[in-house]
Amino acid sequence: MPHVRRATIHDLPGVYRVCLLTGDSGKDATALARDPDLLGHLYVGPYVVGEPDLSLVVADDGGVAGYCLAASDTRAFEAWAETEWWPALRAQHPLPAADDTSFDAPLIRLLHEPPTAPSEILDEYPSHLHIDLLERVRGAGFGRALIEEQLAQLRGLGSVGVHLDVAVGNRNAIDFYRHLGFAELVDGEVGGLMGMRLA
Repeated sequence: MPHVRRATIHDLPGVYRVCLLTGDSGKDATALARDPDLLGHLYVGPYVVGEPDLSLVVADDGGVAGYCLAASDTRAFEAWAETEWWPALRAQHPLPAADDTSFDAPLIRLLHEPPTAPSEILDEYPSHLHIDLLERVRGAGFGRALIEEQLAQLRGLGSVGVHLDVAVGNRNAIDFYRHLGFAELVDGEVGGLMGMRLA
């Protein structure tokens, strides 16, 4: 039976796999990616290594089937990643040519210039999280269970608010987050921010 538990370092291959299998706007990005690890390096590895207490997974007999990863202090997490996570990856992945339009190229550019959260958001929503689930565990309440456990952990750490990124066109995800109590904060062309106050 699928169950929620805290991730360990041994779950890195599993969370990387989930990230790849959901990396094309929720669909499998395996056929698009030359380097299957790039998405994981960007979006899951730094959390499991840098914020292990806030790294939750759904696991079943087939292994890791989903995750909800968070950072309680977004700015501190960004600073940690800048010194501890990105340098080795930048050395392994030189910047691609300006005319490289492959799936991997913008991911490699993000290794060199990772986005930072807007300062105006962090005063009220200093924490952030993100979640991905494989099809086999969707629709069974695990998304809600993961986020509710993550929110409880963040409250326990004294966080006053949490935000997340969501693609503007992903109406299902937006409706899901709204149902849990998140509200839109900022809209953009390719993505938006939603947030929830915790105190």
